[in-house]
Order: sequence, then structure tokens, then C-alpha cells
Amino acid sequence: MLKFNYDRRRFLKIGTAGAAGAIVFKGSGSSFSFSQDKNIVTRVLGRTNIKIPVVSFGVMRADSPALCRAAWENGIILFDTANGYQNGNNESMLGNLFKDMPRNSFLIETKVKPAGVGQDGLPTSHTTADDFLSKFSTSLSRLKMDYVDFLLIHDVSTPELMNHKPLISAVTRLKKEKKTRFIGFSTHNNMAGVLNAAAESDIWDVVLTSYNFRLPDIEAMNQAIHKAAFRGIGIIAMKTLAGGGFLDKEKTKPVNTAAALKWVLSNPDVHTTIPGMTTFDHLTANLKVLADPEMNESEKRDLISMASEPGMYCIGCNKCLDTCKLKLPVPDLMRAYMYAYGYSNCQMAYELLGSLGTGTSPCINCNMCTVECTSNFNVREKIADISRLVNVPSGFIS
Repeated sequence: MLKFNYDRRRFLKIGTAGAAGAIVFKGSGSSFSFSQDKNIVTRVLGRTNIKIPVVSFGVMRADSPALCRAAWENGIILFDTANGYQNGNNESMLGNLFKDMPRNSFLIETKVKPAGVGQDGLPTSHTTADDFLSKFSTSLSRLKMDYVDFLLIHDVSTPELMNHKPLISAVTRLKKEKKTRFIGFSTHNNMAGVLNAAAESDIWDVVLTSYNFRLPDIEAMNQAIHKAAFRGIGIIAMKTLAGGGFLDKEKTKPVNTAAALKWVLSNPDVHTTIPGMTTFDHLTANLKVLADPEMNESEKRDLISMASEPGMYCIGCNKCLDTCKLKLPVPDLMRAYMYAYGYSNCQMAYELLGSLGTGTSPCINCNMCTVECTSNFNVREKIADISRLVNVPSGFIS
């Protein structure tokens, strides 16, 4: 079981308070503001000065233009995608959807993953500006746009990658050429570390960061988010549901998605969120949060109950990397497990496993697992389970 070293009152305090120390944010005066034409809660996205709804659209798993259009028609304006999502089809879908719509009626955020980054998160000689610029050019072509609103370096976990001169040269050049309005990066691991580093720089306009009620050192994370937001960086939260819609692979323990999303929004330093949506039911539920982000007592009780479960969300602490005798990419394998069982997306899990090249039995040469998981996952069991997917013919994966 995942252990939390705080009681109910402490859990609610650190979950509904920012670094300023308030216990609960009540009303819309200090945290929320409503647009005049719609019942939509908005915040200002840092130094961009964009007034943005607190719920945006994580498009990664979506393949329905009708769903994206419905979100736009109901007041959601920011759509987050990436160069690698669905082998580029994700960007193409958005490009086809928005090509005939007024360009000032929506915001597009895309991400480009640099080449050559090691498991340690450090750049190599293969991490070049040319590679990054070429990928982004492809993204613009797919999106059928002259520019994006936000261009992010994808998956930054170290200050060294964030400060890598070829990447900085690439994104600042694109901003100067007005091919992107704002620049930033996304981070899944060592989030507090890179947020603190970003706050010391004047380069970054926005940061897309994992942030949810299951993070272990939430106080350090809140402090880092507050520091970055105070310096004018727009904070966008992802992985807000902590691993998908269920806490178990059998899908008997659903996540209270409204409670999880409202927990994130209870921090006023978080300016918007990008929950993934693949159905109209998801959209309907998120629109309700967009209109009323205040947690009720029932939702608070559900959060406490969910926090006592191990769940399927790998927090990305990377401590397992030093304890695995075979030096397996354990966090990536746990992410594949989450894709399959948490997101119900075997295609994403299959593609990730293929890129890792760990095969069908990664642990076969290990007699006893020595991995120490801070979330108390049975790592060997999960790796064996998800690795079975490698043997399934690609035509059967959807």
C-alpha cells in the first residue's frame, strides 16, 4: 500500500493550499474569475497575459474532430498536442479541424521531443537544433498553421537539458521568427527541480508539468510551482488524474475525476489543466468542473480514499533505476502499464514497448527482484504482465 505520512487534515491542507500557506481558497475572489459571456472560470497564464479557461484539452489520445469541436464550442480554447502523438495524426486531426476557423478563436500547444536524450535526462551530441527545427517544421505542416501559440521542448527532467544551448537557440529563433508566440517545456520527472531552475531564467513563458494528488512531496512541488508562477511563468498541469480513470487494472475502483481535477485547481498558481478526453462523457464532466471548480465534502472524502490505494501512476522518481540489477527502464515500463490499464490505450503501450526494445521477458535473467518502488508497486509482476503485449501482432492492437 502507498503510505502517506500525514492525516486527513494535513492531506486536505497541502492539497488545497498553495505555497502562500492558505488552507482553503473560498469563492472566486482570490483564485477564480468568470468570463462575462459564459459561466467559465478563467485565470491569467503568467506573463503571456492570456485569460484562459482553467480546463483545457489534452488531445494526446483523442482522435475525434467532433469531440474537439464540441469542446471549442463550449468555451475550451487551448488544445495540447505533440509532434509524436499518434505518429503525427494527432496534429493532422487538429489542423484539419481548425483550418477554416478564426485563428484568434483557439490556442494550439505542441511539443517536440529532442533527439539523443539519455535515460538520465541529459543531452548528447545528437541533441541538435537542426533535428528540433526539422521536427517542428513537420508539426507546422500537419497543423496547417503559420505559427503555434505555445511550443514546448518535450519531456525535460534535468536543468542541463533545459539549458542546452542548441535547444535554446532553436526555440528562441522560432519565437523571434514568430513561428511560435511563446516557448516553454514539459516535465514528467524531477518536476520541482526543473521548475526551480526555470524560475531563475527569463527564457521560459510556460511550463507544462505533471501535478496531481498522488505526488509524494507535494509541499516541495507547491513551492516550486509558486516560485515559477511568481516569476511570471504560466503553469499548465497535466497527469491530473494520476494514471487514468481507474485505480486498478480490473477497473473496479474508478477515480473520482472531478475531485482529482478540482484538487489541482485548488492551487491558484496552476493556471490551466489539460485532462485527456476521448469521449463526450469526459467532456461533459470536465465542463462541469470548468463552471464550478470548488471541491465539496464528498469529493474531499473520495480523495482521501483514493490516496490510500497504490493506483497505477508511476510518480517518476527514478529511484528504481539504481536498484534494478538489469538496468531496465522501469519507469517507462510502468508508463506502458499505465497506458494499457489506466488509459485503456494498448496502442500507446505497444508503441512505447516497441521503442524500448525490452522484449517479452525483460526479467528472465533475474532470479530475485531488487527494485525498490516508492509507490510499492510489484514491479516484476507489472513488467511481466505488460510485456506480453509485445507478442501481439500489430494488426490486433487498437
